Amino acid sequence: MSDTHTPVSTWCEVLQRKLMDAIDAAWALAEKSDDPAVIAKVRDKARLAGQLAAEARRIAALVPPRRNEKPRLAPAALREAFDRMDAADAAPPEPAGAKPPAAQAAAMRAALAKMGRR
Repeated sequence: MSDTHTPVSTWCEVLQRKLMDAIDAAWALAEKSDDPAVIAKVRDKARLAGQLAAEARRIAALVPPRRNEKPRLAPAALREAFDRMDAADAAPPEPAGAKPPAAQAAAMRAALAKMGRR
């Protein structure tokens, strides 16, 4: 038995092409005729094509995106943040006339030092 699995994106593109061709053919019929029966038939075909297109969109929305398409920026951003923190530690000491750090900042620095972060 052969593999009949078609990717959803390909299936949706093919279906969309078929629906657009059907709508174009129906439009051509409507342009050529003034008969109310033909116009009603064209309207029904267009309505059916729209319903099928809506169902195809629902099916395509059920398929999750491929994992390799998702950006993975967190590790690089974290490395940059830690590099900036390390660069801030290596900054020259503040001048003698500068105010001492706030109590909350001093406590945070002590906690980070205990964890080995700085």
